[in-house]
Amino acid sequence: MVYAAKKFINNPNDVVTEFIEGLVETYPGLQYLDGFPEVKVVLRADVSAEKYDKVAVISGGGSGHEPAHAGYVGEGMLTAAICGDVFASPPVDSILAGIRAVTGAQGCLLIVKNYTGDRLNFGLAAEQAKSEGYKVETVIVGEDCALPPPRGIAGRRGLAGTVLVHKVAGAAAAAGLSLEKVAAEAKCASEMVGTMGVALSVCTLPGQVTSDRLGPEKMELGLGIHGEPGAAVVDVQPVDVVVSHVLQQILSPETNYVPITRGNRVVLMVNGLGGTPLMELMIAAGKAVPKLQLEFGLAVDRVYTGLFMTSLDMAGFSISIMKADQSILDRLDAPTKAPSWPVGTDGNRPPAKIPVPVPPSRSTKSAKSQTRPQELSQQGRVLEAAIQAAATVIISLKDSLNEWDGKVGDGDCGSTMHRGATAILEDMKHYYPLNDAAETVNEIGSSIRRAMGGTSGILYNLFCKAAYAELKANAQSAVTPKHWSEALKSSISSVSKYGGASAGYRTMLDALIPASQVLEEKLSAGGDPISAFILSAEAATKGAESTIQMQAQAGRSSYVSAENLATVPDPGAMAAAGWYSAAARAVKEQYGGSS
Repeated sequence: MVYAAKKFINNPNDVVTEFIEGLVETYPGLQYLDGFPEVKVVLRADVSAEKYDKVAVISGGGSGHEPAHAGYVGEGMLTAAICGDVFASPPVDSILAGIRAVTGAQGCLLIVKNYTGDRLNFGLAAEQAKSEGYKVETVIVGEDCALPPPRGIAGRRGLAGTVLVHKVAGAAAAAGLSLEKVAAEAKCASEMVGTMGVALSVCTLPGQVTSDRLGPEKMELGLGIHGEPGAAVVDVQPVDVVVSHVLQQILSPETNYVPITRGNRVVLMVNGLGGTPLMELMIAAGKAVPKLQLEFGLAVDRVYTGLFMTSLDMAGFSISIMKADQSILDRLDAPTKAPSWPVGTDGNRPPAKIPVPVPPSRSTKSAKSQTRPQELSQQGRVLEAAIQAAATVIISLKDSLNEWDGKVGDGDCGSTMHRGATAILEDMKHYYPLNDAAETVNEIGSSIRRAMGGTSGILYNLFCKAAYAELKANAQSAVTPKHWSEALKSSISSVSKYGGASAGYRTMLDALIPASQVLEEKLSAGGDPISAFILSAEAATKGAESTIQMQAQAGRSSYVSAENLATVPDPGAMAAAGWYSAAARAVKEQYGGSS
């Protein structure tokens, strides 16, 4: 059975008017004309046609591209935005109402994206406004670089680069320029910019079924902001490859879409199409800048990354590149009160990276930095075997831990532990002073701190720090099983103190606390240390498995329902039991399997 896509809306026919109502409640500097549902116009609250003495800059089009266009209404950018229904050009009467509401003696500039419906409706509205005595100029923006020429009568589509034209025109109007000069600057800006989009999915209109036009392993190059087909459907590629293709397409000397050559200054805009996380947009921006600099020989003077002109919930992004001289940069840097224009993006750019501060103790410690001994003592060999076994088991558990964590957490426990275990094995080859138990534990903590991240990384670093302090306090004598037992006990106390968990909270402590108790009990009774270690490992495993019956009281699992928790054990506890048991078996093997 086919269902409409899930969205947080009421009646699909009311999404635009309800969006406008929410917008003006959010930003007091905006108003709308009381003409719903036919007239959907957002305008500056501080402007009236009778008193406005500057050129009004008006744009608009179909809705579904938010924050465009209404989010760019504000001093220094648009004076009004005309909103059509979703992906539908606004009607002539709505455009006329906007013109009449904000246009004073200096006239108005209409900035129109190059789509047939927009050109016709805005064009007819402009002619009607002129017949009423208004001074009106129009600039059509068509900067799409995806489809090769010739393009017939339709021409190139208007995309996210239009927002840069809005900013240039708005700043020029705010500076008091005449209508002719504002229009000239806008037209010049429109000819300096090129855009191309890519997407992993098409968008879903309110109340409609999600399209399956793109398969799970496919992406589309050059599709439009209404989901219309693009230049090609290809296999999903790494973003590095995608960015290279897009830049080459925009800057190709064969098509000559934009007059940009080596040595030019440019502005880069990476625009999310609605369903792409900001993290992925920043990755694309981070790859685009050095490519523009090194491969194309361009000076990247401004970078804008975020949501500028979306396509509802489309998973994708577009890249716009604009040739920039100082006059263009001044317009882009000029102040504006438009709520959706990014703040803090002027040309004052400090170095992108600076050195990591050196801890005060680093200079003294570096002279005697830890290294692996050329020959290992018996204790060193046992310790090496235990670490090797523990880390190897964690690596093998990666998928299981992720699967469990996907049901009760954020699904990355296995990956996080895997990073730590891999770093430990690599660092042990070179840096661990295995003949010194305390310093080795401290180095394990350093590996974890550097590689693991997340809450688990912090807790295991605390774990190692506490064990190191306990073992270091007994450094004058050989490390005994009781010293290890006390170190484990101290580590558990530290994790409990800073993490806030204790027995029964469904955490890694539910494996380690039973292990510590059994180990201490057996050693205090004079039992064989190897047997005590093995029995404590069995207690760890039993404790970890018992977490399936527990209600979480710490970590992300505490937000998960009891029904879901009852299906899997705690992944952190299972990881702890895994490495602890592997270490116990390795120690037993090193001592000849004696018990």
